Amino acid sequence: MVVLNTDIQTNEKYDFSFEETALAVCEEVLRQEWFPEDAEISLLITDEEEVHRLNMEYRGIDSTTDVLSFPALEYEVPADFDGAIDESCINPDNGCVMLGDIVINAQKIREQAKEYGHSEKREFAFLVTHSMLHLCGYDHMTPEEADEMEDRQEKALQALGITREQ
Repeated sequence: MVVLNTDIQTNEKYDFSFEETALAVCEEVLRQEWFPEDAEISLLITDEEEVHRLNMEYRGIDSTTDVLSFPALEYEVPADFDGAIDESCINPDNGCVMLGDIVINAQKIREQAKEYGHSEKREFAFLVTHSMLHLCGYDHMTPEEADEMEDRQEKALQALGITREQ
């Protein structure tokens, strides 16, 4: 089970459900990564100014971005949940492992979908997938890590039938 706490702070309108799409992506990534517990994830969809502010406050980067990921777990090895999960990361109210927070820039969904020639739903799903992999301990600092993340992203999106053609 995935508990998705969604906070939508944008007036941008899209022809898909943020909640339904994000929940499906979160569940698929956790299924493919063999996540052993129920999970809780917070998702904030907001405007460019707020993403810029958060990026500066938490990462020291004075610019906006498309997505921010704030993992709650620390990993020795990506997706090594046995080594990362302990009592401190369990929400006592629902028993779920708190994986972390995802922040998505609503304007970038539309801009990047147009730039890459695919649907806004596909772009949103990609951003959620990318961030979920960060919450599972993956990164893309080296070419090898980037390749692994790209493969995992594509696998999850393909499993959901969310392709570039959409």
